[in-house]
Amino acid sequence: MFLLRLASYNLHKCRGLTGPHAPERNLAVIAALRPDIIALQEVDFRLGARPEALPRRLIRDATGLVPANMATTGENSLGWHGQTILMRPDLAEQAVLRRLPLPGIEPRGAVVLRLPRLTVIGVHLGLARSSRRAQLARITAQAARIADDNIVLMGDFNEWHDSRGLESLAGFRVIAPGPSYPAPLPQFRFDRFAMSHHLTLLRQGVFTGASAREASDHLPIWAEIEEP
Repeated sequence: MFLLRLASYNLHKCRGLTGPHAPERNLAVIAALRPDIIALQEVDFRLGARPEALPRRLIRDATGLVPANMATTGENSLGWHGQTILMRPDLAEQAVLRRLPLPGIEPRGAVVLRLPRLTVIGVHLGLARSSRRAQLARITAQAARIADDNIVLMGDFNEWHDSRGLESLAGFRVIAPGPSYPAPLPQFRFDRFAMSHHLTLLRQGVFTGASAREASDHLPIWAEIEEP
């Protein structure tokens, strides 16, 4: 039996609501969350060489976590399609990471982190519902082939509806801890988890501490899970 604290956080390129670029705020939020594993979205700037918006040299000292070891979008990028996964160093020693290209109108991809007893898939789905449906169909089909029974998808699903667009997740338990966007006055549950049914959800929530309302346009979400 194991217990893990999972989280997901769209950093909005570390610009807060309107700027300036201040990654220290986002790192303070992550440190206060105390996750074992956290999926991050928008960790790189979008234009040009897509340089890292969240400086990797600051991550471990500020949070105690390390980024997944993967081929990134570019030499100066932290993530792939703006995504990465941070985790405890002892988990990183056991982790195998792969990238999963996704269909859709705009370039997207999922980040798949395989641990001995759990597979975590970080997602940042497209803006069009047709793209999101196709992306989730690809993710769930691939997950059935590359992962064991313990699977958790987490990230920014970009879906404001609680059921439409999520049809491919019928085999998962979908959890939206609460409104997480926009951060100052959250109205939409864009950020979600989807997990295997036999994983036990102990607690869940939307994190509002450590000035999270100012650090990004999304609030981070978290969940504590247990495997039987």
